[in-house]
Amino acid sequence: MSLPVTDTSATTAGVRHIDTLIIGSGFAGLGAAIKLTQAGKTDFLVLERGTDVGGTWRDNTYPGAACDVPSHLYSYSFALNPEWTRSFSTQPEIQKYIQSVADKYKVRDKHLFGCDVQSAHWNESTTRWEVTTTKGNFVAKVLVSAVGALCEPSLPDIKGIEGFQGEIFHSARWNHDADLTGKRVAVIGTGASAIQIVPAIGKKVSHLDVYQRTAPWILPRADREYTKLEHAAFKYLPGFQKLCRTGIYWMRESQVVGLAKAPVFMKPLQLAAERHLRRQIKDKDLRKKVTPNFQIGCKRMLISNNYYPTLAQDNVDLVTDGIAEVTANSVISKDGTVREVDAIVVATGFHVTDSPTFEGIFGKDGRSLADVFDEGGQQGYKGAAIANFPNMFFLVGPNTGLGHTSMVYMIESQLNYLVDALRTLDKYGIGKIEVRQDAQDRYNAELQEKLSHSVWNNGGCASWYLDKHGNNTTLWPGFTFQFRNETKRFDLTAYDSVATADLPAPVHVNGKTPGPAAIPAQIDLDDDKVTAQ
Repeated sequence: MSLPVTDTSATTAGVRHIDTLIIGSGFAGLGAAIKLTQAGKTDFLVLERGTDVGGTWRDNTYPGAACDVPSHLYSYSFALNPEWTRSFSTQPEIQKYIQSVADKYKVRDKHLFGCDVQSAHWNESTTRWEVTTTKGNFVAKVLVSAVGALCEPSLPDIKGIEGFQGEIFHSARWNHDADLTGKRVAVIGTGASAIQIVPAIGKKVSHLDVYQRTAPWILPRADREYTKLEHAAFKYLPGFQKLCRTGIYWMRESQVVGLAKAPVFMKPLQLAAERHLRRQIKDKDLRKKVTPNFQIGCKRMLISNNYYPTLAQDNVDLVTDGIAEVTANSVISKDGTVREVDAIVVATGFHVTDSPTFEGIFGKDGRSLADVFDEGGQQGYKGAAIANFPNMFFLVGPNTGLGHTSMVYMIESQLNYLVDALRTLDKYGIGKIEVRQDAQDRYNAELQEKLSHSVWNNGGCASWYLDKHGNNTTLWPGFTFQFRNETKRFDLTAYDSVATADLPAPVHVNGKTPGPAAIPAQIDLDDDKVTAQ
């Protein structure tokens, strides 16, 4: 693939030198490309292993794939879409929107598609990131990880599954060449993907076995098509779509009180979910099987109007005994029952707190992100920086996930922080920057204290929100506007910095040990003060 037309990087002995490398082009990576362009940055490149922008919305093409956040909120604030056809958008529509944004802001030429990042090593002597990819090697001053949490499929460890002779694939790697019509199919999992897949295939398969480990809480899906009048208003009435978006935002934000502050306030939602279950499942035995044994919100809350009715179909069985083994043509449950199947759909989620991508990123002491996270848990600072990994910023980093509203809002907050950080590095000639360990430790202690009061930590369930240390390293424990305020400006005082002219001698900016070229502890940027948080 030829270099982008606007490429400003240098090439030395087959190695491309560039200021900023961004890994991934979902909502986060694409947003970064747009915001850096708007900030006047040209020396950057987005490395994307796929063949197009879109991230998880490019990859998850399974039948029934749709968003569980209302359309108007699940979009960039700077690129509202008046063309949404319904209140909850489907995967094809979301992917089309992402592609249109990439085209509108003309950032495709800042992408290198089909480029899989194999490793990234920090070189302390050169204060540069050395990145190895399937399309050549790069050296970068700044590395930005925009690798989403829901990108690496998690496969179940089941005896004999590798010997299954029929069709088998993960929900995020759907095989569209496999025709399931009239087949005996097993779906393993009952999470967010499974409750969309099961209704989508339930009427065309001859028989469907749904293997459930934990029953999820499911709420009604208030989905509908927009009218022609609404479309006209979105398109031609100034401020109408923004007003709708604002209303949805605050309605969703009200759930934070119950989720993160006082779980008792989740009771109305749980009553609504219980009523939804009773209305849709009449069989008492089936109803008992699909009734969760934990408080709503502890695991991800799901929305569906057709999952329960599908489970009640004569050709569908819900299996709760667990899987003991998979043979060449059957699934054997732990009670010894053998169920013959022609195809298996694995809907077991993703590696979130243990993503394989962590294994290939190595910090200044030679340890990988996986090593660091394995030892102390997935901790970071404002979801954007991690001690021991200089000149590296994260989008959708630790504790930036949400259980109630749009991740795009959090991503835009982090983009504010990233752009201001790069502006600060340029303005003050900073060559190396790293979040201080003490700042990161204090930040995470405060996070975990707040999370200790949440339903995620006290709802009586085990979830992918928690790491192996028992800490919730996935979710933000408060209102999203609080995170927006915390990331509005880059707080240089939380970092150790080295001026480019003074490398390799360290210059601390904690206000206690200023060096000869010390960077001010408090900086005036665009008439705003950057101070310690």
